[in-house]
Order: sequence, then structure tokens, then C-alpha cells
Amino acid sequence: MPPVVKTSWPPRTVIRRSSGLRTLESALYRNGLGPVAGVDEVGRGACAGPLVVAACVLGPNRMDSLASLDDSKKLGERERERLFPLIRRYALAYHVVFIPSDEVDRLGVHVANIEGMRRAVAGLSLRPGYVLSDGFRVPGLAVPSLPVIGGDAAAACIAAASVLAKVSRDRLMVEMEQHHPGYGFAEHKGYSTAAHSEALAELGPCVEHRYSYVNVRRAAESTGVRRTAEMTDVRRDVAPMRHAEVGYAKMIDRASAQPEGQHTR
Repeated sequence: MPPVVKTSWPPRTVIRRSSGLRTLESALYRNGLGPVAGVDEVGRGACAGPLVVAACVLGPNRMDSLASLDDSKKLGERERERLFPLIRRYALAYHVVFIPSDEVDRLGVHVANIEGMRRAVAGLSLRPGYVLSDGFRVPGLAVPSLPVIGGDAAAACIAAASVLAKVSRDRLMVEMEQHHPGYGFAEHKGYSTAAHSEALAELGPCVEHRYSYVNVRRAAESTGVRRTAEMTDVRRDVAPMRHAEVGYAKMIDRASAQPEGQHTR
């Protein structure tokens, strides 16, 4: 475990959220605290599929190339797909981490989220001087950090990380539909829609569902479906997250025509 570093902040710096997504990072760079990494997650509320966490560093001179960058939840699918290769092209560094469903069950979603954020930052090809996280503090980082409420709408690097995580996860869920047909993963991306609930009631959960979630647990009990012993044994034989991420990254490679990026394998 790396030493915990107390949060530091530039003295006499005024941050006005209304000034746009670049102001926060610009203030940190001006005070010599760069490179600044943003980190965000996607899939926390889904009942199937992995939790996906991304970290991204945008250099101070590269932000203008991503002028339309915004919170991924405010962007349509087409715009996110357009921005995805641009972020990978102009970012100084980025890293995407997949936390599989059984690890979310084992750790709990919040602990899995924090672990994913640590690993995403640690996987960056350059060491950041400061980390901005979306919404809550990430303990255990080796560099100063600051949680930013609504961070993906307040800091460009967090918004970029949000797009990377969202597009990566969406592409994965589309491909996952081919491996687990009938659930509609390509449409609802693992979230608890009415159609997903109907499929769960009819088919029972698959190995990609989160059995710690009450709707999945109830569906498993009513249909008598459990995670297969074969999958459990395989994931016990190797590092659990790493094993699952190999399969996830291969799925994304098949689902995407984009060149391979820095996805954890």
C-alpha cells in the first residue's frame, strides 16, 4: 500500500465553476501541481457487467482540441464515440480498468470502485502530480488528490475519463450480448430496465450478473440459477480481476474498429 499523501491545494487560488471545464486544471498547472489526472467510473448502478474505471491526463496545451468535451451523461452516444478516439489521441496518458461482477460482489461496489480508481491511476504511463476524482475521496494514492462534486461536469480530465469509461463499457456490453443472448445487454447495458427484469425472471442470471444485488439474488433464487462452478474455479486459479479483464479486453477489441488503447489486460 503506497503512503497516503494529504491533500494540498494551491494557495490564494479562486476556482469559479462557471468558468468552464478547464479552469480547475489550469489553476493546478499554474501552481506547479501538474500533470493533473482525472478519474471516473461507469456502471456503479448496473446489476450486470463490470464496473469500469478510467484515469486520464490532458496536457494544458491539448484541451482546446477537445472543446466539446462534457460530462459523458450529457453527451449522446454518437458524440461520445466521436470524442473517444480524440481523447486517446490528445491525452498525455490514460488507463482503463475493469472490475468484474464477481469482484464487485466480493468487495462491495464502493470498495471495488475505490480499488479501481487506485489501479487506474497507478496504470498511467506517467506519474501525475495531482489527481481529481469524481465525487468522493480516493484514499491510498501516492500523490495529492481532491474529490470534486459533479467532477465530470467541472473538470476536463474527469470528463475525459468519464467518456473513456463509458464508451469502453458500452462496447463491452454490446459484445457481451453475443455471449449471453436473451438479456438485451446491447440495449440496456446491464442496468435494471423493465426488459432486463423480464429476462432475469425468465432466464435467471448469468455469470456476468452481480449476485449481491437484490433483484439478481431474487431472480437466482426463483429460477435456481447460480454462478457456475467452472467459472468460480477458473477465477480462483488466477488473479481474479486480471483474468476477467483479459476476456473483457478481447471482447472490446472485437466490438470496436478503433485501434487498441491502454485497456488493462
